[in-house]
Amino acid sequence: MGEVNDVANPAPSTAPPPAPPARRTAFAEGVDTARAAATTEPGRLRIIGALLALLVVAFGAVTAWQTAEREAAADDVLHKSQRLSTAAADIYRSLADANTAASSGFLAGGRETAVSRQRYEDDIDTAAAKLVTAANNSDAGSPSAAAITKLNKLLPEYKGLVEQARTYNRQGFPVGGAYLRYANQKMQDDMLPAAVDLYTKENQRLQDDYADATPYPWAAIALGVLALAGLAWAQHRNYRRTNRVLNHGLVAATATTTVVLLWLVIGHSVARAGLNDSYDHGVRSLNVLHDARIASLKARGNENLTLVARGAETVKVGSGADEKTLDKYDHDFTEDIATLGKGLALAAKYADDQAGEKPVTSAESNMAEWKKRHTAARSQDDNGNYEQALALVIGGKGATGECFDSVDHNLDTAIGHEQAEFEQAAGDGLDAMTGLPVGAAVLAVLGAAGAVLGIGRRLSEYR
Repeated sequence: MGEVNDVANPAPSTAPPPAPPARRTAFAEGVDTARAAATTEPGRLRIIGALLALLVVAFGAVTAWQTAEREAAADDVLHKSQRLSTAAADIYRSLADANTAASSGFLAGGRETAVSRQRYEDDIDTAAAKLVTAANNSDAGSPSAAAITKLNKLLPEYKGLVEQARTYNRQGFPVGGAYLRYANQKMQDDMLPAAVDLYTKENQRLQDDYADATPYPWAAIALGVLALAGLAWAQHRNYRRTNRVLNHGLVAATATTTVVLLWLVIGHSVARAGLNDSYDHGVRSLNVLHDARIASLKARGNENLTLVARGAETVKVGSGADEKTLDKYDHDFTEDIATLGKGLALAAKYADDQAGEKPVTSAESNMAEWKKRHTAARSQDDNGNYEQALALVIGGKGATGECFDSVDHNLDTAIGHEQAEFEQAAGDGLDAMTGLPVGAAVLAVLGAAGAVLGIGRRLSEYR
């Protein structure tokens, strides 16, 4: 009986129950649902409507994004980076001109005029004010900020040396010349290189803004073409199935998409042309003119220091039997004048109208006369006629200072003209993109709504 019971009532099985079937992912289920929907015409219409709306909205969003970036960069070109580049050039010009005015006042000694003294003070004040402007617009910890900090530290040190030179000079102590040469060395070796560094960095920042503002928004253009192709296909499909030529919703979507695409291409092309023009006929000329003005200021400063040093500073040029010992400052003057001549020739080449060319041509004539008068002054000084040489350099009519002032005035006029041309062209470029990001976004939403309504009209025929 026991054996029979054991067979009739076997021991419970220890095998695990079968696992439930794995749940499918939401994505897989969605694909199956879409595939099932695509087997019916209403389902296909819903998918087409969703894709069209997505394409049009994506086109509008990418257009708004890319044009907003370019508009911001163009605004920086016009209102920020170019102005900072000009401010950096003004810092250099003010420092170099202050150095020139200081040496001119030193040469005049007790006869220093109030005009010469005021010119020096104005240059120092201008440099300080421009440094404040540059500091307010520079990024903390950037190379530009470091250059500005260095100049802010060196400026009062330079002023102190100049005042000491003036004091000793008025008292007739020769050590005044040593102080002025030391002040000039600080300016030439430390301050002006820092100003050049700042100018170079701000120019690079301007170049970067141009690079961000001018490229075509190819992603937006490609999406616009794709959206138009999709809308055209949907209308053709609708015509083949219903023989209806127009679907008002799809036509409205096509119209808004076309408007946005044309606005994008034409607006950006006009903006790009304006920005390129502002560079070719503005920034490029301004850079050359600023460099030429810097060269003229350095030449004038070295010309004055030739008389201040009286041969105390020399430099060797050439080698072997051709080696010569020359006055350092007169040698530097010769190099600066050569740089000025090359800069003026390039500026005349870049000038695209008579208003821009005329002051440059006048500056070239002034420079030629300056070189003649400088040669006469050096001849007098080399022959021991120091007072006559001094009169030919810092005197009134007929002195080299008259030529330098004329060169500086004409360069200032040319810079003002090119600056106005830059602002006009860059402003036109910026205006061409005004409203495009917002307009593209709004029209894209309207276009997407038109596509959905157009497809909805067809769907209503199946209800």
